[in-house]
Amino acid sequence: MALVLTGPTGSGKSDWALRLAGEMPIEIVSVDSAQVFRGMDIGTAKPTAAVRESVAHHLIDIRDPSERYSAGEFVREARAAIAAIQQRGRLPVLVGGTLLYLRALLRGMAELPERSPQLRAELAARAAQQGWAQLHAELALVDPRAAARIHRNDPQRIQRALEVYRLTGRPISEWQAATAAPEGGMDWLRFALMPADRAAQRAGLEHRFGAMLEAGLLAEVQALYARGDLHTELPAVRAVGYRQLWAHCAGQCTLAEAARQAVVATGQLAKRQMSWLRGDPSFEPLDPASDSGFPRLLAALREAGFVAGAPPGC
Repeated sequence: MALVLTGPTGSGKSDWALRLAGEMPIEIVSVDSAQVFRGMDIGTAKPTAAVRESVAHHLIDIRDPSERYSAGEFVREARAAIAAIQQRGRLPVLVGGTLLYLRALLRGMAELPERSPQLRAELAARAAQQGWAQLHAELALVDPRAAARIHRNDPQRIQRALEVYRLTGRPISEWQAATAAPEGGMDWLRFALMPADRAAQRAGLEHRFGAMLEAGLLAEVQALYARGDLHTELPAVRAVGYRQLWAHCAGQCTLAEAARQAVVATGQLAKRQMSWLRGDPSFEPLDPASDSGFPRLLAALREAGFVAGAPPGC
């Protein structure tokens, strides 16, 4: 048994997980595509060193920002972490909002062709000349289902979808429809924190980004920019908040404009996450602002055989 606690960015997932750690023995497996990168702490809302000392966290700070990290790598490493946590008699709690990772873990991975460095370089060169929006439009012609799921400002997924089509002549959506079932007989408890007050959510996201700036987010991005080996095609640099402040560091916009764009992009991300979760009935929605939400989570764990203050199965 493992618990999945997901939801849109800024919904309080990490706070709930830490509350849960006060009730029963758990370890947290991060489901966050940006928290895997070292040196990206403030903008990813990464748990502090003190928090990570008090509650074990996994899949955080495991890659350099110059590297890439795929859903397949996440699935392999998450499964290993979950198995080790269960062997220690503790409850694995998967916390985060990278839904591509969750989908791969819970539903299985499509057997896609290997990457082609030559083709990827060709697509990247075309994007540098024409823009990723143009390549997204091309994707819509050959694979409208994939294009509908992939945002036109998501170069990594646009590139991969076009690459698969060019390599195989078959849309990536067809490959994904034939996804192999996930391994093992894992039982999942699935909950999604879904704020009911959208206006309060938007205000909270704006306040949250302002607090990140006050905590030193700009200096964090400036340090990454000064390295000289990072660029805007890397997933780390394209993370929400980092991408906009990177443009400011490059002299392309003012800090105020970068902050405005980051807040807008964060809101758009949250909207996409909520839309995806509403379309998946396997997740039980909980309003993080409701007094009944956290007790409902504890009740579900008790019903599944986890007792507060005792190891799973006791």
